[in-house]
Amino acid sequence: MTRVVVVGDLMTDAVARARYPLARASDTPAIVTMHGGGSGANIASWLAVEGTEVAFIGRRGADITGRNRDMELMGYGVDARLVMDPERPTGTCVVLVTHKGERTMLSDPGANAALSPEDLPRDLFSQGGHLHLSGYTLINEGSRDAGMAALEMARRAGMTVSVDCSSSAPLERTGAEPFLEWTQSAKLLFANADQAKVLTGRDDPAAAAKVLTAWFPQVVVKLRDEGALWYANNRPDPIKVPAESVERVVDGTGAGDAFTAGFLPAWLGGKPPAEALASGCHLASRAISHLGARPRL
Repeated sequence: MTRVVVVGDLMTDAVARARYPLARASDTPAIVTMHGGGSGANIASWLAVEGTEVAFIGRRGADITGRNRDMELMGYGVDARLVMDPERPTGTCVVLVTHKGERTMLSDPGANAALSPEDLPRDLFSQGGHLHLSGYTLINEGSRDAGMAALEMARRAGMTVSVDCSSSAPLERTGAEPFLEWTQSAKLLFANADQAKVLTGRDDPAAAAKVLTAWFPQVVVKLRDEGALWYANNRPDPIKVPAESVERVVDGTGAGDAFTAGFLPAWLGGKPPAEALASGCHLASRAISHLGARPRL
């Protein structure tokens, strides 16, 4: 089985789910929970729980939340290679979920923003492995050099590479052209419909995916409750798989990360694209059926 090396963000998520419409400048009853987050760490956790050999490279603060996140990753079976930052705290994200399920995120990257090329363990970059890079690492100027170094180390080692766009608003602030230039060595790009639009200007996800195959041999676009599609630069039409029906949505935070973790092992194992998409959709449905961005042991 291919070992996956994930380079990315480690966060603590404070999720506030409002029971009623938000009362601006006043109080709104809510359910507030704290748990591990960060796109990169989420993907690594799901991969490990599902049986993939995975290492996670990131940076945490010298604080109790950082220690908890470190222990949590190891508990899931992740080979956690976390550098402790003596000055910056572990990253934190406040997730505001309206009574209708719409999410707004307020992120403080903390120690994530100081990830450097020197933090990348050389022994993890070897022939036959796979690098998955969280787009946040490139979007954040402070960790960009580390992201670029990881891509170059993977290229030199002969590893396959996938990249996730991470989030549409910071991606738009960074700019489509720089992001595409930084990541064009990747074999596989993950994006949702909003991110694909930022990169291409196309409203239709299939049309956006087709445009993106000018940079990447394969593209996956996540379509939330409509499923996902895969497009390759040698095919006339995309392959699309619908989302699985979910009896009760508990929390959609991290569902896109779970999809990626479900898709990657099947794809790396040579499964047909439709089967890999279905695996991703299945894990995403499991993620939104319980509270929290990561699996529970």
